[in-house]
Amino acid sequence: MHKRVAAVFAASLLIATIGFAKDKKGILPPYVLRARTVAVIIDPTAGVSLEDPQANQIAQKDVEAALLTWGRFDPILSTQAADLIIVVRRGNGHFVDPTITNPGQNDRPGMINNTDNSTSIGAQHGRQPNLSSPGSADESSPHAQTEIGSADDSFVVYQGGVANPLDSPAAWRYTAKDGLVPHSVPAVEQFRKAIAQAEKAAAKTP
Repeated sequence: MHKRVAAVFAASLLIATIGFAKDKKGILPPYVLRARTVAVIIDPTAGVSLEDPQANQIAQKDVEAALLTWGRFDPILSTQAADLIIVVRRGNGHFVDPTITNPGQNDRPGMINNTDNSTSIGAQHGRQPNLSSPGSADESSPHAQTEIGSADDSFVVYQGGVANPLDSPAAWRYTAKDGLVPHSVPAVEQFRKAIAQAEKAAAKTP
């Protein structure tokens, strides 16, 4: 019985994932086009993969580097000061995955800055604030868990400067296999195209 429920749940997640990937060209809210600063964080609900413990941290840095190369947004460390918050999560090809929780994975020692094609680190002071309503994320000490979710990479954009931003509707999302693959980072390229399309549509509006 439990296996049957798990199979149905996994199938529903697959359908939702396909829907998100196809729906990435949705209309962007105006605040996305006005935004200039962005904070890139790891999905607070994501655990640490036993197969690839650094996967989410690498994806976070790759997204920041791709944003710097694009040049439209300034990646910053503070989620409270950012115009947009981008939440990233690497998939591993499995719908069910054993992981270790890590409530402090977004407590970083610094952020990426672009200086003559190199990177430098700026200091972070204190922990990142909780971006969801109380009780919506696990704040306990690390422990083993089994994650049931998308097998693909995800890149989700939320509005910054609001209370509990991750509880608000996403402005844009991209879910795809290898969407956060190092160096090329297709999710950032798709986001760039979505903004270009939105600006083109806005220019045609009287």
